[in-house]
Amino acid sequence: MRARDLMTAPVITVHPWTSAKEAAELLAAHGFTALPVVDDDDRLVGIVTEADLIRGRIPADPRYVHEPAGSTAGKTVGDLMTSPVTAMSTGTDVADLCQALVDARIRAMPIVDGSAVVGIVTRGDVVRVLARDDVEIARDVKHRLEIYGGSGRWHVDVHDGFVHIIDQFDDDTDRHVAQLLALAVPGVVAAETAYAGEEQKR
Repeated sequence: MRARDLMTAPVITVHPWTSAKEAAELLAAHGFTALPVVDDDDRLVGIVTEADLIRGRIPADPRYVHEPAGSTAGKTVGDLMTSPVTAMSTGTDVADLCQALVDARIRAMPIVDGSAVVGIVTRGDVVRVLARDDVEIARDVKHRLEIYGGSGRWHVDVHDGFVHIIDQFDDDTDRHVAQLLALAVPGVVAAETAYAGEEQKR
């Protein structure tokens, strides 16, 4: 599965001169966790997150003793954004993208085509894919296999995202292709194939 299969597109972007208030309204209205920041030529220059927007923006209750504020609230996205920002291409393997989200402890990854922002992938997007119903996954896997090798040839079982494919024909190459096709289906965690004749001997 590639980033293009998972990303939210088209993506809503903001500019460095966008007000922090407007950025907060966009995040709240759409349920996003972050917004890519672009310049006049729509090139990615940064990212602004929920954490950036709430830092220093809620006044402290004067009735209580507080630690001194670490920073003052910025007025524009340019005051708050993280820059430079990491981005990945539409063809990035989702496994690599997920590892980057975890390693960098970030919640959203802008997706670019050249220098243009074309989408965004969040941790939530990945979790939603992992939560797909096994029946839906099996249907999608069967559909891809039928396009490749015809109907009635494949038996597909899915349990918790793990796919087991039984092929009526004894063809190692076709089974390898079937495994790759299954792995490209959103929600598939792993896939294995077997020849029906071998399965019957067990």
